[in-house]
Amino acid sequence: MPNTQKSCKLNRKMAATNGLFYPIAGLASLVAFVFLSFVDVREFFYKEPSLSFVERNGVQFVLDGRPFYVNGWNSYWLMDNAVEDHRRPRVRAMLQAGSKMGLTVCRTWAFNDGSSYHALQISPGQFDEKVFKALDYVVAEARRSGVRLILSLVNNLQAYGGKTQYVKWAWQEGIGISSSNDSFFFDPSIRAYFKDYVKAVLTRKNTITGIKYKDDAAIFAWELINEPHCMSDPSGDTLQDWIKDISAFIKSVDEKHLITVGLEGFYGPKSPKSSTNPSASAYEATLGTDFIRDSQFPTIDFASVHIYPDHWLVTDKVEDKLKFVKKWMLTHIGDGDTELKKPIMFTEYGLSDQNKGFDLSQRDQLIQTVDDVIYKSAKRGQSGAGSMIWQLMVGGMDEYNDDFGFVPWERRPTLALITKHSCRLALIHGRSQLSPSIKELCAHRR
Repeated sequence: MPNTQKSCKLNRKMAATNGLFYPIAGLASLVAFVFLSFVDVREFFYKEPSLSFVERNGVQFVLDGRPFYVNGWNSYWLMDNAVEDHRRPRVRAMLQAGSKMGLTVCRTWAFNDGSSYHALQISPGQFDEKVFKALDYVVAEARRSGVRLILSLVNNLQAYGGKTQYVKWAWQEGIGISSSNDSFFFDPSIRAYFKDYVKAVLTRKNTITGIKYKDDAAIFAWELINEPHCMSDPSGDTLQDWIKDISAFIKSVDEKHLITVGLEGFYGPKSPKSSTNPSASAYEATLGTDFIRDSQFPTIDFASVHIYPDHWLVTDKVEDKLKFVKKWMLTHIGDGDTELKKPIMFTEYGLSDQNKGFDLSQRDQLIQTVDDVIYKSAKRGQSGAGSMIWQLMVGGMDEYNDDFGFVPWERRPTLALITKHSCRLALIHGRSQLSPSIKELCAHRR
């Protein structure tokens, strides 16, 4: 058949069916429009990885019925960088890099209070949705990367608002009973502010995954407060009342997640172990904290400890600092085994690059010392459940760096230490239980 005849016949056929084609196409377009109007496109196309909740069994964390040990890190800056599009890639890059190094848990801030840049809570109970969506992104990317998060809920320090901001709010509204920063712990109005905030975070439905935070296994634990001090009551009673109340409140809203306080690990003035504190002047005994008493509540699932030998000790000798680190860790692990009977997590440790005579090998020595203590504890089934270095970054983040931050892949010996420890912990119970990514990372190790 000639081409001209084919063309005429085809045109006649199309003309005959156009009456049916256009209504169908129009209906399909209308359905698509309605669907996209009511469904978050990011949520629809988000592929949710399967994760189980980490639980506690005695002095150990367990995941899917097997002991779970943490080689983790701190990147406090994740939410802040997720707010703006041009900085958001840093979040994914850090979480994916952590996963590739075999790191399992990242600790980060889930707070920014007041009128500061990128504040999450602008005033009591009032939130910036753009910043909340940034936190959604952090949680979603952690899940996507196979990394879990410890989310800290408020700062004892003034950075990012902290307890000082809550006291200011109450004072400005004329309902505060004291201008002392410590009134954060005992003022009923301020406690109500904080509980409202906590509930808003726990019940938040992630705009990307569609999962409420309280139901999301990508969150490892809630941390009540970063490094709490209540110096107006050195006995520790005020802080302990606050810990008991707030932890019970969280459990009433969220029964699935673990809770820790956020302590540095200092012993109180009445503790027989107060001499273990680093300061010869007994300064730590004035802070209103007591590691044992603050961690003993049944609503506290694991105890947290920090390690900063260069800030805490007066010596410049690296050997003395490392000796202290080992003793500090073993003492707290002993507490977990015999008194608290719950896991001990060293949620911050680091070495300042501003120390006299500092070189990078000293940081490697600290990492090796901490890793060895944790590994031996894990091998023996003791309470030393993991450690988290302060802090890791990606390149080009000088504005977020303190004296302790570093990019781990920029120094090969440091990177080797981190991945070696990830593999040692993962291999404790045999290769058959390893995830594919960890198997690949540890394939060359015996």
